[in-house]
Amino acid sequence: MTASATPPAERRLPRKGRSRQRDRAPIEDMTAPIITRRLSKRYGDLVAVEALDLEVHAGEIFGLLGQNGAGKTTTILMLLGLTEPTSGGARVVGLDPRRYPLEVKRHVGYLPDNVGFYDGMTGRENLRYTARLNGLYGREADTKIGEVLDQVGMTDRADTRVDTYSRGMLQRLGIADALVKGPSVLILDEPTTAIDPIGVVEILDMLRGLVREHGLAVLLSSHLLVQVQSVCDRVGIFAAGRLIGVGTVPELAERFGDGAATIEVGFEGLDRAGLATTAAALESVKGVIEVHAPAKAHDPFVVLAKPANEATAVREAILALASSKGLRLSSIREAQASLDEIYRQAVSTRLQTGVESAA
Repeated sequence: MTASATPPAERRLPRKGRSRQRDRAPIEDMTAPIITRRLSKRYGDLVAVEALDLEVHAGEIFGLLGQNGAGKTTTILMLLGLTEPTSGGARVVGLDPRRYPLEVKRHVGYLPDNVGFYDGMTGRENLRYTARLNGLYGREADTKIGEVLDQVGMTDRADTRVDTYSRGMLQRLGIADALVKGPSVLILDEPTTAIDPIGVVEILDMLRGLVREHGLAVLLSSHLLVQVQSVCDRVGIFAAGRLIGVGTVPELAERFGDGAATIEVGFEGLDRAGLATTAAALESVKGVIEVHAPAKAHDPFVVLAKPANEATAVREAILALASSKGLRLSSIREAQASLDEIYRQAVSTRLQTGVESAA
């Protein structure tokens, strides 16, 4: 369904009820589907979200990462116009959610943490109900419902009752429900909680396919770091209501890491004595600050190199070392930093230094 023309007043945040200049910051760039500027929400003395500046672009999955209670769900509710900010503002598909919540909802597919359906109805019947709420009827609705059921892999179970569905199937149906209206933005709140590992992989692969095929902007809120790392293009680290870091995983690793690169090096045919002598040889390579020999011969050595931007030179030196000493090199690669480590370091830095905003 097409939204009405954006009113001229939408170009800037409404000034009513605000006197401080910092709360009247304009949102001039209307190109990103989700934009916030100094978006804040307080409940008395409790600060749920503080001065949030965020942009989510079309064709990307943005992961909003934080512990439960960090402010992720409150942010989502403000973006959907389901709760009003205390100060600051947002634009979703060019609209202010406070003033035009229904128009925003027509363009945004939303999957809440606890998705709910009518248990006595089939999956298809639930989607038909949602379609009617969004102005889709008859053949048009049936065609769209068939498309989204196929996209989420639920065609085979579409005509069985929802109360027979597993948690993973309910999440799939929830994503189908969010897609029925043909949104340009998807907002997913903890979409993989309590789903088995295989189901998680399938759902994340499905999300990546939707973004690739339809150019959606996806905001994915989660506290599950490994899952966020596996699917998101960019990540925002949320702690105590503040966005304390945003970027790709490598960018966040560079900002919050210790400046070292991790290189995994595998060799064949090493006995216990060979493991020790090879570790000593790797320690002699310029730029290597630490070497961890594997517990088992077939596992790789873990080599820490510093500075991180010299990792390529260190890898080349290791290749030359292997050749000169007749070592049977089987693998060498730079390991990506763990988002779990990045997150812990970012939160620790925030607590120690009182960082007030993301770079």
